[in-house]
Amino acid sequence: KKLKDSYIGFFAERGHVEIPSASLVPQNDPTTLFISAGMHPLVPYLLGQSHPAGKRLVNVQKCLRTGDIDEVGDTFHHTFFEMLGNWSLGDYFKTEMIPWSYQLLTEVLKVNPDHLHVTCFAGDSNAPKDEESANLWLSLGIPQDRIHFLPKKDNWWGPAGTTGPCGPDTEMFVDTKPQSGPVDFETGCRQGRLIEIWNDVFMEYNKNQSGGYDRLSQRNVDTGLGVERNTAILEGHQDNYLSSIWQPIISQIENISHLSYADPNNLRPMRIVADHLR
Repeated sequence: KKLKDSYIGFFAERGHVEIPSASLVPQNDPTTLFISAGMHPLVPYLLGQSHPAGKRLVNVQKCLRTGDIDEVGDTFHHTFFEMLGNWSLGDYFKTEMIPWSYQLLTEVLKVNPDHLHVTCFAGDSNAPKDEESANLWLSLGIPQDRIHFLPKKDNWWGPAGTTGPCGPDTEMFVDTKPQSGPVDFETGCRQGRLIEIWNDVFMEYNKNQSGGYDRLSQRNVDTGLGVERNTAILEGHQDNYLSSIWQPIISQIENISHLSYADPNNLRPMRIVADHLR
């Protein structure tokens, strides 16, 4: 609750209107079964339709995502989760959003800036390398060796269905074991040491039915900060299932099974059962 209140309050102070979470079942969207991201219910407004609450929005959205279902059982992947997000519908863009991201993480949530890594889009035939985002991170004090350029499969978000708004993103990661010394980015992610905590998507494109990318009529910002991951990190856990969100469920599984979560043999199955129950 403290995390949600801090996030909503931060963006409300910057002219954003809080909107309610949409249903997990999409309305008038046959391209997908469930809402998988905060931007998903906002697709008509990202495409240019006027939103009744204005051009700056913020909320916490319930999401159900199966793209990472094979990863469930590790310390930080889930199928159902909540996503904090803020949106600019043709209003501000990178020069406002990236400094706000840095400010909220380091000043409000008290993440040590020395523990932050960021990624940016490396560019391809559809869109150029995102030097602008990288330079903004540099100007905020993130050194070059903690700014990583990655391809579309890593640093491009959307569309939520088969077609729709999408664009390059910049993702923020936190080093959960800084006491272990410098870490290679790819190795740190693979080992679960570097955890993605926030994603700023700069939606400039619309993927059409033929698989091509058209420029949107307006440039949008769409962000996503996972409640479960960040709660665990802010509480000092490297395992989401040790946080206050998951412990009541884990405790019930222990009570019913007469087994201990502390036993390494039980970690993965208990996490999977907990995720499924939630």
